[in-house]
Amino acid sequence: MLRLNLSTEPRWLELGHGVRLLVEPLTTAIMLAARSDPAIIAAAADAEGSASNDDLARIVAKAVARIVVKDWEGVGDEDGVPMAISHDGIDALLELWPIFEAFQTTYIAGALILDAEKNA
Repeated sequence: MLRLNLSTEPRWLELGHGVRLLVEPLTTAIMLAARSDPAIIAAAADAEGSASNDDLARIVAKAVARIVVKDWEGVGDEDGVPMAISHDGIDALLELWPIFEAFQTTYIAGALILDAEKNA
């Protein structure tokens, strides 16, 4: 059975290392909007096909995050001063491997996997 969560409310996503992101639910509309991101279009248009799957995953994750992340906690500058959320800040945050991996597995992949229940 496919279980639908019909909530459209943002929720806090724990990424570890004290970082939390307030994210909107991942929907088809968001994925389609992310596909219009200039970085994704440039990677797709690369005639030599030099972008690896890992590069594309990073580019897509950043494009999605720039759309869905509405707030964050636990992110500061090099002096530890809390930073205001920005597209550049989101991109920099997702360049940190543990944060990228957590976002990729708990938000993007988690939303794409349909949880099936067995009939008893």
